Amino acid sequence: MIKPARLKRGDTVAIVSLSSGLGGEEAFLHRYQRGKQRLEEVFGLNVVTMPHALKGIEFLYDNPALRAKDLMDAFRNPDIKGIICMIGGDDAIRLLPYVDFDVIRENPKVFMGYSDTTANHFMMQKAGVVSFYGGCIMVEFAENVAMHDYTIQHIKNVIFEPTDHLEIKPSPVWTGEYLEWSDKSNCNIARTMTPDLKGYELLQGKGVSRGKLLGGCLDVLPMIVGSKIWPSGDEWDNALLFLETSEVHPSPDHIKWILRGLTAQGITHRIGGIIFGKPCGEKFYEEYKTVLMQVAKEAHRPDMPILYNVNFGHTAPICVLPYGITAEIDCNTKSLRLLETPVL
Repeated sequence: MIKPARLKRGDTVAIVSLSSGLGGEEAFLHRYQRGKQRLEEVFGLNVVTMPHALKGIEFLYDNPALRAKDLMDAFRNPDIKGIICMIGGDDAIRLLPYVDFDVIRENPKVFMGYSDTTANHFMMQKAGVVSFYGGCIMVEFAENVAMHDYTIQHIKNVIFEPTDHLEIKPSPVWTGEYLEWSDKSNCNIARTMTPDLKGYELLQGKGVSRGKLLGGCLDVLPMIVGSKIWPSGDEWDNALLFLETSEVHPSPDHIKWILRGLTAQGITHRIGGIIFGKPCGEKFYEEYKTVLMQVAKEAHRPDMPILYNVNFGHTAPICVLPYGITAEIDCNTKSLRLLETPVL
């Protein structure tokens, strides 16, 4: 995998809207503006917003080709060093016919987002470029009152100041509280944080498992399976599969069916372990654990490490997980580490 150059203060990054056009709607513009301001003030970056990113929900839905054009233009522009997604949605896969993998491969740069952006990350994976499952403008960067320190530090540790060995420790607190975004006054109300006394849970496995990180939002995977960006068989060998669920709160049965689909493709037999994110709002917290262990049992993988309740995706605060980078699950210490720097 090709590693992009690390970001540094003074670099220019682009904001793109590759799925929902929510950021361009008048009721939510303040979230975009606050997220942009945080990129500038907290991380010292220059920020440009791509031409169609603020066109609104209807326009972006009708024009996936223009969403893709913003992405391709951002990659082509040598002055732009990183690309941050506005928000997720549900149809980033519609950009696929308009994406030029050669452009991505020839112009590697930091690309970050999560949720429906999973589809775009698999496009980066197809191009052979490391990308980053992490914060987006309207959520993490626009967090009420201030960004979470845990989120800030992980962005810095992974994208700005990486090391060869980084332990991704559990956050001591979390929140799933939602305060209505359209009410601007809520921006000045900090969400209620809850102590997390559980930390990471090891559902099964022993010893140490190392492999390349690959995964994303479980809800999105069915849209990718069978497409040209779905990884080939050997790409799954020993991979550490990171998975999380969205605010839609898919039922335990739905999760079971998706995981069984991975087993039917032989993927569950190839991977080296599963890293499962804290469920959104901790809904189905215990039920998801049961499903994961059931599917592992069906696949005859009692040896496969499953690390649960990791802070990424649809929770807060969150870490950053780089695709294609070697990581390690240590079952003895219930720990997760990156074993190489994800940027140059």
